[in-house]
Amino acid sequence: MSRIEDIKPITPVEPFAVASLGEAVPAGFPSPAQDHIDDGIDLNRELIHHPASTFCARVAGDSMRDCGIDDGDLLIIDKSIEPREGSIAVCFVDGEFTLKRISIRRDGIWLEPANPQYPALHVVEGSNFQVWGIVSYVVKAM
Repeated sequence: MSRIEDIKPITPVEPFAVASLGEAVPAGFPSPAQDHIDDGIDLNRELIHHPASTFCARVAGDSMRDCGIDDGDLLIIDKSIEPREGSIAVCFVDGEFTLKRISIRRDGIWLEPANPQYPALHVVEGSNFQVWGIVSYVVKAM
């Protein structure tokens, strides 16, 4: 199971603008170069939509690697987002945090890994289970 390390609240800070290209970068055919730098993007405004209910945590483990979430990635977790089928969620199950995709089936709720080396976790009746928050962004080093 993946562990979530050091869940921390997002503390509001002064806006911090990062320089930005004035247009989208094509991922298909190249376009003529534009030497245009925009005023910037405030990453707090872009990534944190509900500051009072948003937290960050680092991923520890590889159970979600096949959906692009790797060991050491930084998660932006929003507790105000309603969980739904297919959401990637930080869940609290029987005293432990885990990061999985929510799957709602006829026989109940399942927490699905994105790595075939890990089994799905069936949330059985009587479990101490809570969807703690929904992952809204993943920040990773390249």
